[in-house]
Amino acid sequence: MAVTDEAIQKIKAMIVSGELAPGDRLPPEKELSERLGLSRNSMREAVKALEVIRVLDVRRGDGTYVTSLEPHLLLEAISFVVDMHDDDSLLELFAVRRMLESQATGLAAGNATAEEAQGLIDEISSIDPGTVSIDDLVAHDIRFHREIVRLTRNGYLASLIDSLSSQTIRARVWRGVTEQGAVDRTLSEHRAIAEAIAAHDSALATSLATAHVAGVERWLRQAANA
Repeated sequence: MAVTDEAIQKIKAMIVSGELAPGDRLPPEKELSERLGLSRNSMREAVKALEVIRVLDVRRGDGTYVTSLEPHLLLEAISFVVDMHDDDSLLELFAVRRMLESQATGLAAGNATAEEAQGLIDEISSIDPGTVSIDDLVAHDIRFHREIVRLTRNGYLASLIDSLSSQTIRARVWRGVTEQGAVDRTLSEHRAIAEAIAAHDSALATSLATAHVAGVERWLRQAANA
């Protein structure tokens, strides 16, 4: 193991063990390097690496602190990688979204209260298929799926799916503009998913969510080959 990697592992172990908690200030560099038996240079490189992935927060003139370690913060590095994708990898993003979001929907079906499930149905009912614009439809789609993922009660999963989902918005708009019946199909599929969640039918909710996201994948693949 490289010396810098060893330093990263030792700092991580201090956080995992609770020796360093979210918001805590790290000991001075010299003290910490001596305590862990590492050079100050390797310690400095480890701190830089952990700052990049938002585990540590280096405040110039103040010290180095453990961040809040909130899911959205720790997943920013993944979000950055996703942001750098090109159109050729969009189908791969949809595939990952389909796998994660379908399972998340199954979890939501097991967790949702009657009130929460009704909230999903009310969200669908608030959309008038005859007058809704594509922008409003996509905004509804984002709210609907975001609420479902919230019902997993898993902040890390919610943040990860949100990062992936935000990168597929352009394709969803394209589909809404170009595919006949996209509005009615979207709302119908959403209603079926919401009803499965309300019935606490995890298997059905998972299957419906898989088919729902796969429909956009299928359209995108056909559009790319047209």
